[in-house]
Amino acid sequence: MSSSVLVTGGAGYIGSITVERLAGAGHRVVVLDDLSKGHRAAVAPGVPLVVGGVGDVELVKRVLREHDVDSVIHFAAMSLVGESMERPGDYYEANVVHGARLLMAMAEAGVRKIVFSSSAGVYGEPETVPISESHPARPVNVYGDTKLAFERILEWQAASDDLRYVSLRYFNAAGASEKFGEDHRPETHLIPIVLEVAAGTRPELAVFGDDYETPDGTCIRDYIDVRDLSDAHIAAIDALGRGESGIYNLGNGEGWSVLNVIDAARSVTGKEIPWKMGRRRAGDPARLVASSSLAEKELGWTPEHPELEDMIGAAWDWMGRHPGGYPE
Repeated sequence: MSSSVLVTGGAGYIGSITVERLAGAGHRVVVLDDLSKGHRAAVAPGVPLVVGGVGDVELVKRVLREHDVDSVIHFAAMSLVGESMERPGDYYEANVVHGARLLMAMAEAGVRKIVFSSSAGVYGEPETVPISESHPARPVNVYGDTKLAFERILEWQAASDDLRYVSLRYFNAAGASEKFGEDHRPETHLIPIVLEVAAGTRPELAVFGDDYETPDGTCIRDYIDVRDLSDAHIAAIDALGRGESGIYNLGNGEGWSVLNVIDAARSVTGKEIPWKMGRRRAGDPARLVASSSLAEKELGWTPEHPELEDMIGAAWDWMGRHPGGYPE
């Protein structure tokens, strides 16, 4: 069933590819993005872009009404873990206060369906791996806590009125579509940094610690192809249309170590990719992997691109077509 969807943060990495795939699936889409991290060129042709913030209640109400929106996908957020520990006030304002104002605007405009791009970081240090939705939520950083705080607002709002929501918890997106890819400034994610080294635009890679309780001693992390991740958000829109709500983890169930990523990137690119070993970073768990079995069961979502080499290959191809990222 076709929907009219507002995508906040739709000029960003995951948001842009979700917008592309929503439009391709026949949904009507409008993007709201303040362009502090996103790029105009990342918005699919023909999709309206409104430049502004989710905390602007009057603007959001106007966009919802003018575009006859019936559902919202909420990506817009500050999202750097280290930065969140240095600027907690900014993160609570952007991710919680502005999120609450988005819900106010939705309520006043009569829009009662929202998909929230959350984080598996809400769980904190894992007690069991892979992590299921029943795992205790105990964030260990400000970023994760802001995601959990907004989820709690959603829960209370849904209990008090007719709001329906799906919250999707995941760790790391990777890869690219044919047209859109990852262009963060500065870049902090492992796979694009590895590919920058392969491309010669970064001299070498720093690996933080080789004494973890993992097969090769380096941290293991969960990666999901960004196209599959986008499809999960579309599946969540469909679930809301059926009257369903819920919280779902998205993951690959296994994960890959830092050295696995380097080896896969060498295989894909044919480049050496020099790296050096450094000390552990404070607060880095040995293994972070989420189980997506509930999403597979209830949303009907199954990743179509589960192989690490496929994700890296898609990202490498996009980087080759856009060596300087998006034009500014």
